[in-house]
Amino acid sequence: MFEHGIPFTLNSRVRRLVAPNPGMMTGPGTNTYLLGHDQVAVLDPGPAIPEHVDAILAAAEGRIRWIVCTHTHPDHSPAWQALAAATGAEVIGALPADDRFQDDTFQPTLELSHDWVLQAPEFTLRALHTPGHVNNHYCFLLEEDGMLFAGDHIMNGSTVVIVPPGGDMKAYIESLRLLLDYPLQSIAPGHGDLIHSPREEVAGLVEHRLARERKVVAGLSALGEGDLDALVKVVYDDVDAARHEWAKLSLAAHLIKLAAEGRARQEEAGDHWVWLG
Repeated sequence: MFEHGIPFTLNSRVRRLVAPNPGMMTGPGTNTYLLGHDQVAVLDPGPAIPEHVDAILAAAEGRIRWIVCTHTHPDHSPAWQALAAATGAEVIGALPADDRFQDDTFQPTLELSHDWVLQAPEFTLRALHTPGHVNNHYCFLLEEDGMLFAGDHIMNGSTVVIVPPGGDMKAYIESLRLLLDYPLQSIAPGHGDLIHSPREEVAGLVEHRLARERKVVAGLSALGEGDLDALVKVVYDDVDAARHEWAKLSLAAHLIKLAAEGRARQEEAGDHWVWLG
């Protein structure tokens, strides 16, 4: 199912290829999806690993018309360049966001907007602007099947890291709630297997983030003030310490949300925060 380089059929319209980039943050590897057969859209081309690019080209059999990116983190978009050079396909996505982890090579020929629709002979794909993980993130709804291609907005088996300044916790929670306005039947995440109970998954993620926010409030109010190193040990005491460097990014996003609400203040020292109540 997650064998690198081997297309796996999800339904009559969709195949999945898993990139050979497994890891702590990528799970089995980045999922690249091929939509259609006669005219193919490659959704999230993945990292620019030659064997992965070759596997995409072989599976598509010379029929790639569109290259679609959910966002421009280095495990999701960089293969766009080799695929576009090989096929002349239209490149669709949003320009890189302002943070430290972007594919700065990305140059779409069509820049996305919310509710933009790709109407192909075999499928209809609707773009949903879902900032939060990063501000140029889009999910895509395959309307015929109610399948949501979620990129890094939703992952199977782990929660998403929110990366300030491009990432925004308030926007992330709002973007999750936005998805409930659409007729979801399944979620095809950027990492991991299909999720078959999408509404329950989305509701659970919203509650998870709000529960974590309650821990941020409890931790900062108990300490009175503190830096990220001190706070992460309290707020993420249920997370392996090996993941705390990544957790500090989401912790900062929670604190920025609290600051915008007037409940916390960031000191000039940078990562030092004060509880305001």
